[in-house]
Amino acid sequence: MENFPVINMEKLNGEERRATMEMINDACENWGFFELVNHGIPHDLMDTMERLTKEHYKKSMEQRFKELVASKALEGVQVEITNMDWESTFFLRHLPVSNISEVPDLDDEYRKVMKEFAERLEKLAEDLLDLLCENLGLEKGYLKKAFYGSKGPNFGTKVSNYPPCPKPELIKGLRAHTDAGGIILLFQDDKVSGLQLLKDNQWIDVPPMRHSIVINLGDQLEVITNGKYKSVLHRVIAQTDGMRMSIASFYNPGNDAIIYPAPALVEKEAEEYPKFVFDDYMKLYAGLKFQAKEPRFEAMKALGGPIATA
Repeated sequence: MENFPVINMEKLNGEERRATMEMINDACENWGFFELVNHGIPHDLMDTMERLTKEHYKKSMEQRFKELVASKALEGVQVEITNMDWESTFFLRHLPVSNISEVPDLDDEYRKVMKEFAERLEKLAEDLLDLLCENLGLEKGYLKKAFYGSKGPNFGTKVSNYPPCPKPELIKGLRAHTDAGGIILLFQDDKVSGLQLLKDNQWIDVPPMRHSIVINLGDQLEVITNGKYKSVLHRVIAQTDGMRMSIASFYNPGNDAIIYPAPALVEKEAEEYPKFVFDDYMKLYAGLKFQAKEPRFEAMKALGGPIATA
């Protein structure tokens, strides 16, 4: 089995830059995922983020999850559950306008640390988009501009905890899907595994690694790169013991951003991928998240017709 791609970002600053850029390109073309180390986000900030997230789950989420499990009699299921996931989550929005101050049950320290962590991730996302531009032969800033729309990108965080599950063979932590958006930055538990991606028809573990950030590409980057880079199916397998933490931040196009293949990446033949308004795609995705992405792309083509770009 090939090794899961791990990118040491410090090597972008020296004589190994070219080889590191090639590793990033290979990961984008053949995996849709890679793991970053030495990414510039302070380890003590990550440690605080993890501690506060786990404390918040215990204080504000655990009882609610237990009540949900009891209400749906999930402990004793005998057949596979395909319409829900074994996860406890909440969502935060950072851009275009933050809602961190409005989310209930968060203490002030958690809000402050989450805000700082999100700001670091936002910068990392934009730096990564420029590295992708460089590898794709696009001008610097092309992808950020493509995501921008009229109010800037959407950037938000899904905070998830995956409690121990008595029947992991019958209920997934999170069912298989590709991500609808742009670029996803994941801070995951370094002890309890569970995240898997599909490569060459095999499910491969994304290895837990202390202080790393896992990157994966969403459907919008597949469209803009005209399929050179692909979004990849992934899932979370529930575990019988150990609580898995997942803090996934989504750097996505603005709602009114018009998404289409970069002209420089379209060969002479007809474009494979559609042109659409990002919010229209998200409305479609909301009902079809756990289905294949290709019919979503076809549906957007069918919706096609002229889109004003002025």
